[in-house]
Amino acid sequence: MITNLHIKNIGIIEDIEINLNKGLNVLTGETGAGKTLIIDSLEIISGARFSKEMIRKGEENSFVELCIYEPESEYASDGNIIVSREINTNGRNLCKINGRLVTVNELKEFMKKFIEIHGQNENQTLLDPKTHLKYLDNFIGIEIKELKEKYQEYYKKYCNIQKELQENYGDDKEKQRKLDLLKYQLNEIEEAKLKPNEEEKLEETRRKILNSEKIIDSLNTADEAIKENSIDNISNAIRALEKIENIDTKYEQVSSNLKNIYYELQEISRDISIYKEDIDFDEIEREEIEKRLDLIYSLKRKYGNSIEEIQKYAEKVKSEIEYIENLEEHNNKLKKELEELKIKMTKYGELINKKRTEHAHIISNKINNVLKDLEMKNAQINVKVTYNKEQFYETGKDDVQFLIKTNIGEDEHSLDKIASGGEMSRIMLAIKKVLADTDKMPILIFDEIDTGISGKAAKSVANKLKDISNNHQVLCVSHLASIAAMADHNYFISKKINNNRTHTNIKLLNEEEVIKEIARISAGEINETTLKYANELRNKKAS
Repeated sequence: MITNLHIKNIGIIEDIEINLNKGLNVLTGETGAGKTLIIDSLEIISGARFSKEMIRKGEENSFVELCIYEPESEYASDGNIIVSREINTNGRNLCKINGRLVTVNELKEFMKKFIEIHGQNENQTLLDPKTHLKYLDNFIGIEIKELKEKYQEYYKKYCNIQKELQENYGDDKEKQRKLDLLKYQLNEIEEAKLKPNEEEKLEETRRKILNSEKIIDSLNTADEAIKENSIDNISNAIRALEKIENIDTKYEQVSSNLKNIYYELQEISRDISIYKEDIDFDEIEREEIEKRLDLIYSLKRKYGNSIEEIQKYAEKVKSEIEYIENLEEHNNKLKKELEELKIKMTKYGELINKKRTEHAHIISNKINNVLKDLEMKNAQINVKVTYNKEQFYETGKDDVQFLIKTNIGEDEHSLDKIASGGEMSRIMLAIKKVLADTDKMPILIFDEIDTGISGKAAKSVANKLKDISNNHQVLCVSHLASIAAMADHNYFISKKINNNRTHTNIKLLNEEEVIKEIARISAGEINETTLKYANELRNKKAS
């Protein structure tokens, strides 16, 4: 249950703190005092969307914090769970669960386990068909639990085998598609007949072709310079030095060095001549090289950053082809097991369907009887169970949907076709009354569930809320004296103006104040007659 709620800077609420209690907590008060803002704050802390316009004028952020006490909770050793959400004008959200930062979605999923809010505009839980199935199964209870556990045991194996088959290309079409792709890739690589370092050699040749004119010019210039001047001049220098090399050994050494240079220069000249002969490219060769390089670049884009990586990828593809082609025997075994599981799941799915179909009529009748008390005499709920022959779900083979006919002679519609939020709230109240003993949701919040009702229906709503509060903490915003009189704890919401700003206040009423508040909302004023009526209502609650 919620033990404490702290709200800051939301609308006209500046800073209030509410200590809530077990049972039926009813919030009453002046029109526009902030009752709805309290429900809005509970929606915000439950992960609902938030408009920056809700932040109190002149403030930078809004803050909501609550403490939930669940003694058997796995989330806190002492049972206290502290949840908070801060929203800033710049749109930044700061959500925490027991001090741990979480996303808004994580907060929403977490709070779904503890709080259901049913108001004029918020009945999303009731509109979700998954919830309809849960309501029905909770109503059936232990009779269906064991069947579902056995079904889910098979369903888990079924899902695991399907996953393995998918990973093993167990689907024939998928396997053939994959094999075709792998074989195409392998064939494309093998047809290319790539060679190690081929790309580098082709690039080098390509550079030569592109620069052939420049190379020829440079080699000719170098060749002419060497032959016309350098070799002859060095030869003349050698002959001159030979004449004096016997005079001194240093002349002999210089002559020897010069001869070595002469021989090296002759070797260089021969190399240049050979290089000149090699520079003989035609346009056809250039086009072939370009085409080959384009092929290599294309393969690199698909299969690797180098020829070596492409060849490694080809080996990997070969292995995968071999692996897939040898999987058939194992996959056939898995497929056989899958068919056996389908038979078992179908058997339990049919048993589950039978239970659901039987109890769907019972719960429909019970809900419809409660709706009559809630002044929805012409409304008819039909819990429709549809068996799906082809599909297996985690919960069985059924689609469950709550359908409604609001007036005699009309067709059934899904609940989201209902226009009235008040009708939706009363339908939820009827469902919660029927499921009170089995529903595990600890906190139920009803915002103005009494809209459009009075008299006998109002007393019936009050009684239903009281019944539900025996197994849940219930918070209810109300304008009806009969509901306020049934409360275990009454809170009065008021507003006052200080320094030209409106402020919301909340107060837990004592018994005398409760009587006066019941008198006020019963007739709009407090006098001897209304006080007497308030006491009568309160005494009925006690009895």
